Amino acid sequence: MKKRVLFICRNNSGRSQMAEGILRNMYGEHYHVQSAGSQPREINPLTVKVMEEIGIDMSSHKPTDLRELEGEEFDVVVSLCDETCPVFPGGKRYIHAEFPDPAGGDIARFRRIRDEIAEWIRTEFKPGDD
Repeated sequence: MKKRVLFICRNNSGRSQMAEGILRNMYGEHYHVQSAGSQPREINPLTVKVMEEIGIDMSSHKPTDLRELEGEEFDVVVSLCDETCPVFPGGKRYIHAEFPDPAGGDIARFRRIRDEIAEWIRTEFKPGDD
């Protein structure tokens, strides 16, 4: 049975969407992955662009409001904010991994944060290590 992972951030428009796409792409056979935010906004077009560059199509992704997931339980809830993060009470395990918000930055900033998230996921989520 796949472990359920939820990535959360305030807007669900950059970091949490990247993390969702990367984990699903790397280890989707081991994890059921979602992302959500407390104040969801449309996905940043640069998020979609930098993910396309690594072969992950996010053009149809939509932001999810954390309230839509109330009552659900996740094996792992990961907050990715570098500022005040939302809280989700339905986790068995909680991880905070701080990444800067790429919003307002140029494409190089989005790429750097994407790559940092990907490297973190490679080390944090190794199938069979849990």
